[in-house]
Amino acid sequence: MQNVNCKLQNLKPFPLNLHFPICILQPLLLSCLLLAASVFAEEKPLIIAAAADLSFALKEISQKFERDTGIKVAFSFGSTGMLARQIENGAPFDIFFAASEKYIDELKDKGFIIPDTKKLYAQGRVVLAVNKKIGVIVKKPEDLLSPSIKKIAIANPDHAPYGIAAMEALKKLNLWDALKPKLVYGENIRQALQYIQTGNAQAGIIALSVADAAEITWTLIDHNIHNPINQAVAVIKTTKAEKEAREFINYVNGPHSRPIMKKYGFLLPGEF
Repeated sequence: MQNVNCKLQNLKPFPLNLHFPICILQPLLLSCLLLAASVFAEEKPLIIAAAADLSFALKEISQKFERDTGIKVAFSFGSTGMLARQIENGAPFDIFFAASEKYIDELKDKGFIIPDTKKLYAQGRVVLAVNKKIGVIVKKPEDLLSPSIKKIAIANPDHAPYGIAAMEALKKLNLWDALKPKLVYGENIRQALQYIQTGNAQAGIIALSVADAAEITWTLIDHNIHNPINQAVAVIKTTKAEKEAREFINYVNGPHSRPIMKKYGFLLPGEF
């Protein structure tokens, strides 16, 4: 044990250069921080608030966009009015795809969006949808008066543009008052569709873009009996990814995405 102690006492400490130039350390540290920030920025997806009628179309488009650009995308789908209120209350969205141009204009007036990013991207259509199991032929809104139709689903017209269009169409045909006791409101157009799919409502008026469901049949409603559903998008002013957000909007309006939007029944800019 004594020999070991003697050896330890004879060991000389490794010479540390405590005067390593700070001018070299600082750039190295800065480079590491910038690299970490860059990696974090690449991993953080674009957060997109989008009207529920876009839930199928935008998910399909985003898959192509991510493959083509490497930019990740995440969605929050809901009724346009509810999403607009969330934006006003500080929700951390980068982009807002509204089902009505009106909501984008209101946010623009209140200073919540970058003004020059507003673009029309589609015009929506509404359909009369019926659960296949009810065994009743429903081809026009007047057929909703049938006693076999107990419940009719629409999106809530207080905050959902497709619900507003359904209300306008029924009022135009003088059916609103007669059918109002049968109406059940979905928080958004996807929930209205689910009511019909599950049979909780025998029929309803929903967006063409979500009508391709196995449980229902549908008939297009004359677009002249409601106001045009002009849909618009814009970048939220608080975004930290303005460049990427603009890129996604251009992609949705570009040649890669137009066939997908048309597949889901939307009319596109230049067609309305």
